[in-house]
Amino acid sequence: MTQDELKKMVGDLAATYVKDGMVVGLGTGSTVKFMVDALGHRVAKEGLKIVGVPTSDRTAAQGRKLGIPIKAVDEVDQIDLTIDGADQIDADFQGIKGGGAAHLFEKIVAINSKRNMWIVDESKMAPKLGSFPLPLEVIPYGSQQLFKRLAAKGLHPAFREQAGQRVLTDSKNYVIDLHLGQIDDAFRLAQYLNQQVGIVEHGLFLNVVNTVIVGYADGPKVLQAPERPNYRDLKA
Repeated sequence: MTQDELKKMVGDLAATYVKDGMVVGLGTGSTVKFMVDALGHRVAKEGLKIVGVPTSDRTAAQGRKLGIPIKAVDEVDQIDLTIDGADQIDADFQGIKGGGAAHLFEKIVAINSKRNMWIVDESKMAPKLGSFPLPLEVIPYGSQQLFKRLAAKGLHPAFREQAGQRVLTDSKNYVIDLHLGQIDDAFRLAQYLNQQVGIVEHGLFLNVVNTVIVGYADGPKVLQAPERPNYRDLKA
């Protein structure tokens, strides 16, 4: 199977977990795009009644085009289930997100959700995090000074660029990617990054996910993460 076929397989399966009347967090990325397409099909063909809370402008636009009612996170009382992708997931169900420069909105929606599901193809699974660069969303003002501090710490930062221009998030911030190779203590790194002035949010999603659907050539596998303190408790 091609990678897109694997992504569509898990996206279609994830859409079956959405029930009538749910408020659903809609993630961002190529795998989630298939899931949103599947939800749009259910809305059109089955009369499924849901509200989507998007994590990016492009997901919001896709949802509206498919006839999914869209609301911002502050316009809903609760989010029943958020379905999102991930750039890397380790053996302990911790994750890195932000390859699409949407991890700030993704994390806001995730921590305000009762349950979180990640959908990925098998290439996203790894024994440890770090081989995928860790994204940071940073405000432009002072970003060069922040960059120098991160470099001095040995975190191998690089501003994300496209066509020679720095990538801007939906909030008009920059993205700095940390090329770490391997992260031995994700919680300690997250604590350090949380303390750095100028970093709006990092792409470590720790103790966030409940269910992971992984696409393999022989079919999807549904994995359940252990119950543990959620991300909001870790930040306290």
